[in-house]
Amino acid sequence: MALGDLYVDPEDLKVRLDIDDNDDMVRLSGAVGAASRGIETFCGRQFNDAGAATARVFQPTSDCLAYVDDFHTITGLVIKSDDDDDGSFERTWTTADYELGPLNGVVGGESGWPYSKVRHVGWNRGFPRLRRAGLQVTARWGWASVPAAVTEACRIAAEEIFKLRDTPFGVGGYGDFGVIRVRDNPFTSRMLMPYKRSSVLVA
Repeated sequence: MALGDLYVDPEDLKVRLDIDDNDDMVRLSGAVGAASRGIETFCGRQFNDAGAATARVFQPTSDCLAYVDDFHTITGLVIKSDDDDDGSFERTWTTADYELGPLNGVVGGESGWPYSKVRHVGWNRGFPRLRRAGLQVTARWGWASVPAAVTEACRIAAEEIFKLRDTPFGVGGYGDFGVIRVRDNPFTSRMLMPYKRSSVLVA
């Protein structure tokens, strides 16, 4: 799935709610969309696959560590730095200069995690910490596959959002209800907590 895609097919939600007709497909899609975006806001990351490598810029945390957005393959990976604060990334880092984390793609005993850290391990000068974003990373952003917990959390939140229309006060549009349902439901928040991260410094 590409970045921005839904984490659950609206047809899947239709079956879950035991709906027989197609009259509510717009509402079903809206509920799944709100739940999907709510999960991303809650977790601070996207779980789909960009499909191709593109460049993004980051501000290193230190001269030895940079937190970056998730990417799941080293195919197409290029890391460059701006060493003189002119906005041009003139130095290309070799694989001997850095190490990617999490190591072995394992977090909390679960494998399949993408890379989200770049550590400087070479003998040359470390990551620049300048006024501008000092690091440019070209990578295929996202996850190789959406975690099962994320998919199930999306189903639960989307079902709640869809049923908001039947409450006494109703709801005209879903908007931020996706974030609210993900955050306030103890089951979804518990499932998603291992995937929650702080915002990455992206310029």
